[in-house]
Amino acid sequence: QVQVAESGGGLVQSGGSLRLSCLLSGDSLGLWTIGWFRQAPGKERERVLCSSRDTSTTDFEDYAEESVKGRFTISRDNGRNRVDLQMNNLNPEDTAIYYCAARRPSMCSEEKNLYRYWGQGTQVTVSS
Repeated sequence: QVQVAESGGGLVQSGGSLRLSCLLSGDSLGLWTIGWFRQAPGKERERVLCSSRDTSTTDFEDYAEESVKGRFTISRDNGRNRVDLQMNNLNPEDTAIYYCAARRPSMCSEEKNLYRYWGQGTQVTVSS
């Protein structure tokens, strides 16, 4: 049974940084495309960044939500079954619960319904 689990959330001041991790268990990460999503209070869940399982042909910037470009990066370590989300220059608008999700196709998608496995989420709070 495949599972994904997030870690690394917390409280940070505006301008600060956090690094979130998504650990996949039950299968090899190299077979899965991982999306990072976030959901702020009263808002829809939105995709932030995505790491395709086909790392040879995709640039994660292609899948970056506009407001995080230049501030957030995604990295994949297939040997450790882990995908990290590095968040720099955080601002209060980044406050949300952050989720990672897994899907088998190599194409990243903005549609949350196309991701098969979800973690429980980790809270990120940015104070002004």
